[in-house]
Amino acid sequence: MPDERRSLSAFGHDPLWLVILKAVLIFLVLVLLTLFNIWAERRVVARMQHRIGPNRWGPFGLLQSLADGVKLALKEDIIPKTADKIVFILAPVLSVVPAFMTFSVIPFGPEVNFFGHRHAPLQLTDMPVAVLFVMAIASVGIYGIVLGGWSSGSTYSLLGGLRSSAQMISYEVAMGLALVSVFMYAGSMSTSEIVAAQEQWWFGFQLFPSFVIYVIAMVGETNRAPFDLPEAEGELVGGFHTEYSSLKFALFFLAEYINMATVSAIATTLFLGGWRAPWPISQMWAGANEGYWPVLWFFAKVFLFIFMFIWLRGSLPRLRYDQFMHFGWKVLIPVALAWTLAVAALKALTNSGYQLDRQTMFIIIGVALVALLASFMIPAKEKAVAAPASDEPFDAFSGGYPVPPMPATKDGKR
Repeated sequence: MPDERRSLSAFGHDPLWLVILKAVLIFLVLVLLTLFNIWAERRVVARMQHRIGPNRWGPFGLLQSLADGVKLALKEDIIPKTADKIVFILAPVLSVVPAFMTFSVIPFGPEVNFFGHRHAPLQLTDMPVAVLFVMAIASVGIYGIVLGGWSSGSTYSLLGGLRSSAQMISYEVAMGLALVSVFMYAGSMSTSEIVAAQEQWWFGFQLFPSFVIYVIAMVGETNRAPFDLPEAEGELVGGFHTEYSSLKFALFFLAEYINMATVSAIATTLFLGGWRAPWPISQMWAGANEGYWPVLWFFAKVFLFIFMFIWLRGSLPRLRYDQFMHFGWKVLIPVALAWTLAVAALKALTNSGYQLDRQTMFIIIGVALVALLASFMIPAKEKAVAAPASDEPFDAFSGGYPVPPMPATKDGKR
C-alpha cells in the first residue's frame, strides 16, 4: 500500500543512540507509571472505603510504592522443593518482558525536535501490522502465567494458571473482533496511521460498540477485578503466584500493572485519537497538537482508563467463573461478531457507491443493537436439579466446586 509506505517512511532512520535513548525513556516511564498506579489505586480505593490510604512515605504517601519495592527486593527468595527451578525462575521474566515490548509501537506524539534530531517521531518504531504485533506479543505473556503456576508444584497455583490462560484466550477473541472495525475504517493496522485517521472524528464515537467491547475485554485480559478469577483468594489462595516471593513476585506484580497501562494506551490510540487533543482544546488552540503538548493529552487519556480500572475494583464484586466464561463466549463474542459484520456490510455499501446518510445508518445500527441486547436480557430457563436420596452418602466432588487434595494426604483423606 503506497499510503502506508509514505506514512511509515519517518521510521527506521533514527541513529542508534536515539533508538537506545527512546527505549530507555519508555522503560523509565513505565516503571515510574507503575509506582504511581499502585499509589493511586491504594489512595482511590481508600477514599471509596472511607479510609486514609498510604500517607507516611513522602508527600501524600507518594513514596510508599518505592518503599514496597525495596521491601520486596530485600525479602528472602524461596523456591519450593517440588518446583521446576529453571521454569520457575523464567516464568516471571516471560510475563514482564512482553509487557515492556508492546509499548514499542505506541505513538506518544507527533514528530518533534528530539535532542537536536529534527523530525523525530515520539514513537520507538512502527510497522504496517503494528496492532497485530501488540496482540501477538501480549499473548506471549500468558505463557509466563501458565508456566509459573505449573512449575510451582502446587495444585492451587496450577489451577490459577489454567484459569488465567482460559480467561485471556476467551477475551482475546472478542478483543480482536472489536479491532477489526477500526482496521476497516482506518485502512491500516499501523498505530500512527490509525491516529492520523482520527483527525476529524475519534473512533470511540464512530465505532462506539467496538469501544465498549474492547473496554470490557481489556479488563478481562488483564485479570483485573471483577475478572480477577486467577487470583481468587477464597478458592485458589493467591492464584498462579502463590509460591513466589521476593523479586520474582515483584516481576509478576510489575507485569500486571504494565499490562494495565498497555491496554489503556492501546484503547487511547485506537479509539480516543491517540495523542490528539480533546475537541474543545483542539478547536480553541491551534498549537495543541504540536510539539510536546500531545504527550500530555496522551497520558491524560491513559490515566482516565487507569482510574476506570481502579473504580471497577472498588465497586464490583468478583464474578463466578462460570458466569465469566458464559458472558465471554455467549454474549461478548456474538455481539462483537454481529457488530463487525454490520460494519463490514456498511463499508461495502459505501465503497460500492451507495450513499447512506449518517442519521439512517445510526438508526439501523441502534435498532439492531437494541434487539440484540433485548435477546440477551430474556431470562433463561434453569434446569431443575434432582435432590439426592436421603440414604445416599454426600459426595463433595460431584457437580460442585471440588477442593483439591492436600499435598500430604491421599484422596483428600488424612
